[in-house]
Amino acid sequence: MSLTDHDNIEAPTLLRTMAETSQIPLALEWSVPFRGTTFHIGVHNLPATSAQEIVTDLNACTHNPCEHRIVELLSMLDQIPDVLVVFNHPLWNQTCSGEARGSEVLDRFLRQANNFLHAFEFNATRCSRENKNVIKLAERWQRPLVSGGDRHGCEPSGALNLTRCETFSEFVDEIRRAKRSHMLLLPQYAEPAVIRTTRTLLDVIREYPEYPDGSRRWDNRIFHPDACGSMDRPVSSLWKAPPVFVERTFACIRVLENAAVQRVLRRMFRGGAGSYAPAEISPEAAS
Repeated sequence: MSLTDHDNIEAPTLLRTMAETSQIPLALEWSVPFRGTTFHIGVHNLPATSAQEIVTDLNACTHNPCEHRIVELLSMLDQIPDVLVVFNHPLWNQTCSGEARGSEVLDRFLRQANNFLHAFEFNATRCSRENKNVIKLAERWQRPLVSGGDRHGCEPSGALNLTRCETFSEFVDEIRRAKRSHMLLLPQYAEPAVIRTTRTLLDVIREYPEYPDGSRRWDNRIFHPDACGSMDRPVSSLWKAPPVFVERTFACIRVLENAAVQRVLRRMFRGGAGSYAPAEISPEAAS
């Protein structure tokens, strides 16, 4: 399993200090500004000896983007045999424009970068229509697909890669050189997107008393830039207690956790998940 956060490797670095997760890959989701949009690149299995140096270089390019430098960095990553570079949700960006992202910009990016991208992501939190178009895009650019969860809550990933590889480096080799990828779609992928989004939101605002002090409440886990814009701080630093209107809003949202309410939502949005049913798919046609 490879876990990523945006533009840093703090989480996997911390996990590697524990015996049971000491082999977890060092990985991140690199934000790549490009001609008015931002692409997200999954960079997995960085070498421990140079991982932080590489992350520093990637972040420098994010803050001062240059097309030539982006391609140069992707080429550098491609030259590290055990690193896997994945184009995450290629038809979506942070502006929520989804498939409306300009095809001209996407094509220009891929013309420059595709040789250094090892796979495209089949994103289990995106709708099936978008993923079908990602399959077509991967086929056009002759790249395999790999599963991606892109989860911001507690739900298990809706798509998994099936492999007989025993190490992540072996899996990287299977994708990069054999271009072989088998994915399994799990039952939650067939549920309406509104149900899954609601569950994620409930996970975000839920209190977790078993968590370490400082991360139990939602306002300890959501961050914002400080007054100088130089450091992210938890929103709990803004108050002694969350504003009443926020808590009342969240109380209304928590009603959605009721099983009867979720049954009503399923009936209302039946068919919203699209035509993909949970199944094993082998997207080798895109390789």
